[in-house]
Amino acid sequence: MGERISLGAAVGEALFREHGQQVAALCWRPSPKGVEILLVTSLNSKRWILPKGWHEPDMTLADSAAREAFEEAGVTGRIEARPMGSYHYLKQKREGGGVPCRVDIFALKVTKTHDDWPEHGSRQLAWLTPEQAATRISEPGLRDVLRTFRRTQAQPAKRQA
Repeated sequence: MGERISLGAAVGEALFREHGQQVAALCWRPSPKGVEILLVTSLNSKRWILPKGWHEPDMTLADSAAREAFEEAGVTGRIEARPMGSYHYLKQKREGGGVPCRVDIFALKVTKTHDDWPEHGSRQLAWLTPEQAATRISEPGLRDVLRTFRRTQAQPAKRQA
């Protein structure tokens, strides 16, 4: 039996081919609650998101995601080389309208939080359980990735902590 692809995913893939790819870091750390995920606010709309941005051509996708985590949230750590998932969204443009984007998500186990970083003071940060993070995220595809993370990666990480 072949893999089933939703219409939304198929449309998202077609739009991605016409527009752009971004990368995001799902920054996480062990905590007494199990695992916490770091969310940041976007610069313009102030909605809760993962640190994300455009792929830098001279870097791997994973390294670009790690760079976004440092620039937007001041965290560094161990980034996975392969994406743990992806989602599609419409990036709002300043002049109006939007650009359809595919975002590949890379898990980053945070090992250091820095006192100073490029966007310090421009965004709010929040460490939340995967369940709490999923309730603050507006993109349905990203909420699904967070819930999958909780089931597949959070438990092994909890045992290693």
